Amino acid sequence: MPKKSDPRLPAGLHLMTDGPDELVQVVSADPEQGTPEPGETPEVLPILPVRNTVLFPGVVLPVTVTRKKSIRLVRRAYRGDKLVGVVAQKTGNAEDPAIADLYEVGTMARILKLLELPDGNTTIIIQGQQRFRIGEITQSTPYFAARVEYLPELMPTRSTKEIKGLVASLKDAATKMLKLNPEIPQEAQVALDNIESPAFLIHFLASNLNVEVGQKQQLLEINEGQQRGTRLLELLLKEIQLLEIKHEIQNKVHTDLDQQQRDYFLRQQLKVLQDELGQEGPDQELDKLRVRAKDKKWPEAVAKHFQKELDKLGRMSPMAAEYPVSLNYAEFLLDLPWGEYTKDNFNLTRTRKILDQDHYGLEKVKERILEYLAVLKLKQDLRAPILCLYGPPGVGKTSLGRSIATALGRKYVRLSLGGVRDEAEIRGHRKTYVGAMPGRIISQIKKAGASNPVMILDEVDKLSSDFRGDPQAALLEVLDPEQNSTFTDNYLEVEYDLSRVLFIATANSLDSIHPALRDRMEIIDLTGYTLEEKTQIAKKHLWPKQVTEHGLTAKDVSISTSAVQRVIDDYTRESGVRSLERKLGALARNIAKHKAMKQTFPAKLEPEDVSKILGAAIFDRDLYQDNDTAGVVTGLAWTSVGGDILFIESLLSRGRGKLTLSGQLGDVMKESAVTALSYLRSRAEELGIDYRLFDQYDLHIHFPEGAVPKDGPSAGIAIFTSIASVFTQRKIRSHLAMTGEITLRGKVLPVGGIKEKVLAAKRAGIKDIILSHKNRKDIQEIPAEYVKDLRIHYADRVDDVLQVALLDELVPKPLKLVVREEEKAPAPLHEVEVQ
Repeated sequence: MPKKSDPRLPAGLHLMTDGPDELVQVVSADPEQGTPEPGETPEVLPILPVRNTVLFPGVVLPVTVTRKKSIRLVRRAYRGDKLVGVVAQKTGNAEDPAIADLYEVGTMARILKLLELPDGNTTIIIQGQQRFRIGEITQSTPYFAARVEYLPELMPTRSTKEIKGLVASLKDAATKMLKLNPEIPQEAQVALDNIESPAFLIHFLASNLNVEVGQKQQLLEINEGQQRGTRLLELLLKEIQLLEIKHEIQNKVHTDLDQQQRDYFLRQQLKVLQDELGQEGPDQELDKLRVRAKDKKWPEAVAKHFQKELDKLGRMSPMAAEYPVSLNYAEFLLDLPWGEYTKDNFNLTRTRKILDQDHYGLEKVKERILEYLAVLKLKQDLRAPILCLYGPPGVGKTSLGRSIATALGRKYVRLSLGGVRDEAEIRGHRKTYVGAMPGRIISQIKKAGASNPVMILDEVDKLSSDFRGDPQAALLEVLDPEQNSTFTDNYLEVEYDLSRVLFIATANSLDSIHPALRDRMEIIDLTGYTLEEKTQIAKKHLWPKQVTEHGLTAKDVSISTSAVQRVIDDYTRESGVRSLERKLGALARNIAKHKAMKQTFPAKLEPEDVSKILGAAIFDRDLYQDNDTAGVVTGLAWTSVGGDILFIESLLSRGRGKLTLSGQLGDVMKESAVTALSYLRSRAEELGIDYRLFDQYDLHIHFPEGAVPKDGPSAGIAIFTSIASVFTQRKIRSHLAMTGEITLRGKVLPVGGIKEKVLAAKRAGIKDIILSHKNRKDIQEIPAEYVKDLRIHYADRVDDVLQVALLDELVPKPLKLVVREEEKAPAPLHEVEVQ
């Protein structure tokens, strides 16, 4: 606040201004003279509205009066007792304020001087004396006059510790503000040091505080002096914080400008030195990129985009944060194999030979690859199909991709999608993000070095989604032959042709794949292996691999066919061959240990050697062939790891006809159980069952391995057969398994996963299988060796099932079901308890 003297003011007064548009604050040499004399407090005061300022007691203030009403008021007051009531306006834009536009609390002021200025305005010098509150309005024209109530100053008379501490804090804060604000002259510090009155110190600082009028008015309205001083101190500290932040920003900007100038001169000197030493600088880097770009076979739109990026790099400072990001992007564009393709090998005989060498079986996949190659050979231009190899783990889906790439003479890349939940993993991040990267598809293309590799999308069914997007939705464009020729990665920003990439997806389950994504792929079903196939795979592939990996040779040890079958039957139960490979590895490790310790070991492993090394058999097939107990039926189930056998056990006990289900069942399986029981009740008489047994015995149906969730309708006929057996106590055919859905009318409906279920039945030693008549087509698609030694029975109705499954012979120890005449009313059928 520049400080200046004015010859028109009385001696001892100085003007203190905050700028050309602000009101001028004047400090009296004797601040205590502002206190009114006794009898100088009239009951009625003329009200002088002022804008953008608040007058405090003891403070001298020059006010320029421009309104005609106000000019008339101050002239009349100056000729009289020179007392006016100064009240601040609530808003500064009211030209003719009403009483509602004014605050209620103001300050009585004495006019010290009235000056007529050359521009026609009038300036008065006033000094605040005592606060008041406006009461009754006594006059509205030509100016406002009001009856007022004077407010006392409640400042403690004695200088207590609190008052001394408050005064010291206020002076310290004001001194700090003077240091932070260079516009305030140093003479203000002298005036501040000379103030001894706590009340005037508060009023003086409040009057000169750079805050809104509303906040100053709040200070004026506080009656208790110490409280007013505390509030003032809070505002001063806030103002100091703002000044400190402003000062810090100004210093930082000044430092940054100096650093930029310094960096510029250093870069210029570095450029000269590099030229002298023959070293490469940024310009040489850009020239090398331009030379590399001349050999790229990219589209014209991409060439223009790349040139635009180089021009932007040329205009950018190498020290800028964006420079390395743009440089990496330009280099990535150059590294991609635009228009570069490997030549396909169209020798179909050689291709078939390679596929047969690497994988045993899998005829469907091999045929599909040969068809694709044949058409490509004839047409020379074919969009690559999107294949999806679907089947249980361990059947060779992933390794098949490498064999296909070898057969075609193409590059091979593998993309693991298990657990990917971010859309940007597929489509990339935008360059505006910190640490932006291209998506995995484009990154694998760069890694392959050709635009037509064989790309394995492994575990596509394991994709998940969260708040970062759905990766399956991002794959829709990638895996659509009609769209992937113009695939756009977010990081790449230009289109890239993926139409000649041979995508091969693998999945264990189709249920979790989005329907739109599944529709874009050609599903090829890979089912589990038979015992014969596993034996051939073990002898041709797995055993030689394990022998080599464990430091042995083919001359050291071999394994007989019966020993391999012992491992498969007694130590593994799976659709694939992963567990089989691990068990063969255990055999090879044992032989390697004996060889390393120079101990004797068999040159050829037989079944007894397998039992000695691997221990007791883990799986016992005979365990599942018992039919001496009524109500125990073997069902067939499909799981994501292949087929499996499922057991259903039923038991009757005295009760009131309650049905209990246990074994962690889903809703569909529960409904199948209720349906089967309802149909059996309707056919009770034909089966020789006393209908009263249903009301007098509780039925408990249990599915063993209760920790495994089970659901689906395919156990319907198995549940019905189990219930029929337990109510009739008749034997169930041994070595029999069944699968099929049952309806309330007794029809047997077809189910899926027949091949996996048939293989599971064969592994478990099943000899007879009951299926729906409509599943005959599924059996016809299975190779003949898969169903060898199996008797398949087809059923249209439940009667056909019972005719095959239920024997006339009773179980060895049948349960005696006795009907009691005095039984109470039965429980309703729908009363089902699930455990």
